[in-house]
Amino acid sequence: MSPQPSISWLAQAGRALVSRPLDALLIMLPVAWGMHYFEVGDLWIFIASAVAIIPLAGLMGRATESLAVTLGDGVGGLLNATFGNAAELIIALMALRHGPDMYPLVKASITGSIIGNVLLVLGLSMFAGGLRYKFQRFNRTAASMGATLLTLATVGLIMPTLYFYVFAANTPLQPEQLSTVESLSEEIAVILAVVYLLSLVFTFVTHRSIFDVAESPEVSATARSGEAAPEPHWSRTTSLTVLLASTAAIAVVAEMLVGSVEAAAHAFDMSRVFVGVIVVAVIGNAAEHSTAILMAMKNKMDLAVNVAVGSGIQIALFVAPVLVFSSMVMGHDHPLDLHFTPMEIVAVTISIAVLAIVAQDGESHWFEGVMLLAVYAILALAFYHLGDMGPARLADG
Repeated sequence: MSPQPSISWLAQAGRALVSRPLDALLIMLPVAWGMHYFEVGDLWIFIASAVAIIPLAGLMGRATESLAVTLGDGVGGLLNATFGNAAELIIALMALRHGPDMYPLVKASITGSIIGNVLLVLGLSMFAGGLRYKFQRFNRTAASMGATLLTLATVGLIMPTLYFYVFAANTPLQPEQLSTVESLSEEIAVILAVVYLLSLVFTFVTHRSIFDVAESPEVSATARSGEAAPEPHWSRTTSLTVLLASTAAIAVVAEMLVGSVEAAAHAFDMSRVFVGVIVVAVIGNAAEHSTAILMAMKNKMDLAVNVAVGSGIQIALFVAPVLVFSSMVMGHDHPLDLHFTPMEIVAVTISIAVLAIVAQDGESHWFEGVMLLAVYAILALAFYHLGDMGPARLADG
């Protein structure tokens, strides 16, 4: 048999790695597993696992995009909305399995993903795109709608936190008061989930013309420009296989990541809140970050804004309720609630206020990106120096 097919396959693999250099990081998957198996050390396991999740999240995103192309715009948009933050959700679920001790990390990953998408991703996109184009324009209506949805989500996050601190201001919370915080969080989670489902109907059915870029970046770009529909990365069968395999791999790597997070936090003198808000959020969103930046550099700022804002909405309205409901099913001593540290609530509120200001004119430039990144850096420094202190930590223990 001729060796030509093998050579051709190797050539295709080589071209793929050149065009998508993040795929080369897949080598860290067996490295992380080997370190875990031979108990090399939690710090190195954490680093290897964190790096391995990045290309796996990218594979999951490309598989979802391929399915979106083959299944049509409506189903494709729903798939992207559902699987857009699958990596962060899996990491958080693996952390939830370890019980209430990991609740601070899980909560921090929620707020960190919202802050990261609104400030870091959008800031990098505006900066990168602004270096090539003096001004870039985006759908002001869609961006404002996203800011409004995130404001609603913030209200849902503030209420349990406000309830907790109002009662904890004078005396320690009694068990029945803690139970009320949990019940309030569960009720709010239901409302957020319902609003998320209705937002999908609004976006993909009743007012689809407003959100003409609210789908997969590669799919919706052609819808706006009138270009020929893109070819999927893989066939439907291959896409499903890659999606399932990458999901399973992320679950395994996330378990190793969570198991080694305490040692890594101690080694780098980081609190669990900082790890969740900054480290885990950046790791889980890395592939999505690159997509938004590339779209901005192609002067498709509509798509970049949609990736950033849409991801933040999904975290707040979908991932957070799913985590609350999942913790109820896992049978821990008490379920995950939605009361956060004051710093987390302030940071999310500031981020959404900044988003509303940026979205109001439907135009961006590189210096707006710098300002968003500056706000993110300031918040990151504040979280780094915060430490694992405060009443919210006592309630999670």
